[in-house]
Amino acid sequence: MRFRATVAVSLGALALTGLAVPAAHADGSYGDTKITKVVVDGDNKVQVSTSGAKTITVSVTATDNSGIAGADPFELYGPDYGLLTTGKPVCKAASKTTSTCTASVKIDPRTDLFTNKNSGIWYVDSWIDAKDDDFVWKEKAGSFWFQRAAKLAVTNATPEPVKKGKTLTVQSSLSRANWENLKFGGYAGASVQLQYQKKGAKTWTTLKTVKADSKGNLKTTVKATADGSYRYNFPGNSTTAAVASGADYVDVK
Repeated sequence: MRFRATVAVSLGALALTGLAVPAAHADGSYGDTKITKVVVDGDNKVQVSTSGAKTITVSVTATDNSGIAGADPFELYGPDYGLLTTGKPVCKAASKTTSTCTASVKIDPRTDLFTNKNSGIWYVDSWIDAKDDDFVWKEKAGSFWFQRAAKLAVTNATPEPVKKGKTLTVQSSLSRANWENLKFGGYAGASVQLQYQKKGAKTWTTLKTVKADSKGNLKTTVKATADGSYRYNFPGNSTTAAVASGADYVDVK
């Protein structure tokens, strides 16, 4: 739209006079256009494994009293100079004033040369145009977690069966995607929940938090109280996706 050039000139003039907008906050707008919501892949969490292409969908909702005309491709960026650019968004009107503009980008860890340091909090930059030539340009319009996929080995509780009140040893191992060698490796030092589900119950109860060793192995002990299942659960964080292990049912005599 024609106002983009005007804003660019204005920002340049401010820079020359020593009154530039700080580089960390380069947002711009004209009129009453506003971004109200940004969603990446449905839940603002994107997990990437070691093989296979994955398509990320970005949806930006915006409003203007004249309606939304369109949007530029969204830029996604994160740690260690991570950068992705979507295709041209398609905007669908929800009302006369509000539209959601959606675009996608395909990524493949085998060809896109991610580093493990790329995992973490990423941001979405968005430029939205209104039908009356208003616009909004917003850096960090939204954020999401760009995560390394994770795996938990099936939990193994021993001995089985076990006498009530005796000690059970419960083991598993946590690994996560290494984007640099395209293999899974142990997640050292991760905090993982040991959970228990009594026979007939529908929910899991967290018994304790166990820290993985230098190879991602998990091992702890609990007292056997009643028939039920044990599993490990990793709740996830900004760099690594959540995952739960397969459970081991224990018969208590």
